[in-house]
Amino acid sequence: MTVVIGIDPGSRRTGYGVIRLEGNRHIYLTSGHLDLTSYPSCDRLRQIFLGLQQIIQSYQPHEAAVEQVFMQENPNSALKLGQARGAAIVALNIPIAEYSARQVKKSVVGHGAASKDQVQFMVKRLLNVTGNLQADAADALAIALCHAHARGLTSKGFNFR
Repeated sequence: MTVVIGIDPGSRRTGYGVIRLEGNRHIYLTSGHLDLTSYPSCDRLRQIFLGLQQIIQSYQPHEAAVEQVFMQENPNSALKLGQARGAAIVALNIPIAEYSARQVKKSVVGHGAASKDQVQFMVKRLLNVTGNLQADAADALAIALCHAHARGLTSKGFNFR
């Protein structure tokens, strides 16, 4: 049994999703997001660190998966996203894997250009989650599922990346 946390870093909202891997089964444990909008921008990184530390303490994940930064048109946005990602990474003291948004979508939906709605639908289906999932939480769960699939492929001799 392995517990995986997926993290979708953001400077306004950082999504998280925790799943347990039992053989070929992926079991939903928790998900949500850290809402950082009420904090001054200089305190948001600290809140990401502290919030993720609490989740890690509660669920004791063995591995983490984090979405890679993609270059945006606005360099300032890319910088803020990179800082949020860095704060998330330093909160983890476990092995970390990184996946591009395209890899995550391909792993969960079957094609790398999937829409957010398609990703959310498949995450709910794959994890047997009823009710609504907040968008950042669904993305984080998709990242965790991508890692679970990549672990399975690499253990069978396939190179996922």
